[in-house]
Amino acid sequence: MTRTIAITGAGAGIGRATARAFRDAGWRIALIGRRESPLRETAEGENVLTLPTDVGDPTAVEAAFAQIAAWGQLDVLFNNAGIAAKPAPIDEIPVADWLAVMHTNISGMVLSARAAFHLMRHQNPQGGRIINNGSISAHAPRPGSVPYTVSKHAVTGLTKTLALDGRAFNIACGQIDIGNALTEMTQGFTQGVRQADGRIKVEPTMPATEVAAAILHMANLPLTTNIPFLTIMARDMPFLGRG
Repeated sequence: MTRTIAITGAGAGIGRATARAFRDAGWRIALIGRRESPLRETAEGENVLTLPTDVGDPTAVEAAFAQIAAWGQLDVLFNNAGIAAKPAPIDEIPVADWLAVMHTNISGMVLSARAAFHLMRHQNPQGGRIINNGSISAHAPRPGSVPYTVSKHAVTGLTKTLALDGRAFNIACGQIDIGNALTEMTQGFTQGVRQADGRIKVEPTMPATEVAAAILHMANLPLTTNIPFLTIMARDMPFLGRG
């Protein structure tokens, strides 16, 4: 039986790479993102469901997942949608930028997980897997990244709680913490990014397809097995060493 994955933030970057990896592996893919055109650029076909959705809008999220439920069994949610704010000290970050990041990175993550959890709990056979896109920022922040870093710490709390609460309903939940996958969001790293000591330094990156392969591995595990946290990163990025 063909399996189904829903992917938020599927119109670009890691979401797009993941959608294409699962499509090529024979999965049905439900693509969720703000705008229809980028979703259609990601993939089209009879095994693709395109769902333009603001993940921070509760009504829109419920409507999208109702369409997924009508499409059939939901096996996996890759809870991926996320944005970042321009780096700055906390008192220079506009409140509107803070709220925008929270809208997508926390409310969007929670609402999407909530809708997927509900489907997985009540479908027959019961169960499924939720994979949250965390970040290395959930472990170590970059300078001037309060909104993004706070949001990714919140995602870790969501992952831990869902991994616990899902046990009763055959739902597994894990998190992939990604460092320096080359996407539109991280393109600037190839020109230089501020380090903890104030220097601007070019950082190594890795293809987003490597992340997609790791997510496919997590998704293919039996539901009795879980990877709670997986870190994947460009080997030489400044994470494991000191400042």
